[in-house]
Amino acid sequence: MRNCRIVLSGTIRAFRFGARMTQMRRKSGSAAEEPFWRKPLGELTRREWESLCDGCGRCCLVKLEDEDTGRIHFTDVACKLFDAGTCRCRDYARRARRVHDCIRLTPENVGEIPWLPPTCAYRLRREGKDLPPWHPLVSGDPETVRRAGVSCHEKVSALEEDVALDDLPDFIVSWPGKWPKGAGRPPKRRG
Repeated sequence: MRNCRIVLSGTIRAFRFGARMTQMRRKSGSAAEEPFWRKPLGELTRREWESLCDGCGRCCLVKLEDEDTGRIHFTDVACKLFDAGTCRCRDYARRARRVHDCIRLTPENVGEIPWLPPTCAYRLRREGKDLPPWHPLVSGDPETVRRAGVSCHEKVSALEEDVALDDLPDFIVSWPGKWPKGAGRPPKRRG
């Protein structure tokens, strides 16, 4: 198992993937507080914000918008920087320079982006929902995203540079816009 370090409230805590991160709470005196991902999006640090990404890769899929209806259609064609093995960007730090229409999610714009998949942690938190049990912050294991059928692992048919623009409608699929049947949903928030 790989070791990982997480910084919570300035304290470094080590854990092994497979340990439940939900047991790791920031301590304030003797009372345990909510995990950081339940804070309002605007209060998250950059590191906390970035860790909300579950690595599913769905946002890296090419989307088409119907000009008449505004309806968004996902394809199974991925961005040219998509790494099919990791379902992550191969050049995340420079993606905006290399892909002119790559959108950087922020707490300010996350509510304005209509194509975020229903499983997206940024969308879930914006809607006031908790993270699902397969999210790596909850499970402590980055592989739970793939095992739950949420990730793009082995579902991408091509990269955008290999498909002509006029052929993209032939690659429209529905699964990225749906919640996978086998994936657990987030628990209902109390209060």
